Amino acid sequence: MTFDSAVKHILKFEGGYVNDPDDAGGETNFGISKRSYPDEDIAGLTIDHAKDIYRRDYWDAVRADELPEYIRLSVFDMAVNMGTKAAVRILQKSVGAGVDGIIGPKTMAAANRLAIGGDVDILTHRMEYYVDIVERKPTQIKYLKGWLRRAIEV
Repeated sequence: MTFDSAVKHILKFEGGYVNDPDDAGGETNFGISKRSYPDEDIAGLTIDHAKDIYRRDYWDAVRADELPEYIRLSVFDMAVNMGTKAAVRILQKSVGAGVDGIIGPKTMAAANRLAIGGDVDILTHRMEYYVDIVERKPTQIKYLKGWLRRAIEV
């Protein structure tokens, strides 16, 4: 799983321009939100610039190139969908590393020891994360089915 193949998957879910008042990210294009990138022209964002942001702020931030290939997409997709700290915490919880939201040598070593099939724990923790969002903010229920479908497909 390379960045180029992973970002194609991300863009399939993230789509184009949206300005949903219920979306915590606010105005969004290709999944890049005004809330996270207040200085960006979201409506005028190009796909190439969105890919640059995804590589720099998500793929590289979770050190995806160094993760076992079979969990790269999951961790990258979580980083995009919920933020890098939350994604790393879920990874850490799933691999039995200390949970601090920072992907350091201990997290990377634990991830590389993860047996194939251990990604089921990642899926479980990811689903719990989404359910927790809805419990804290009931207005977000309209996104739950899509989040769960996305998590399962990844």
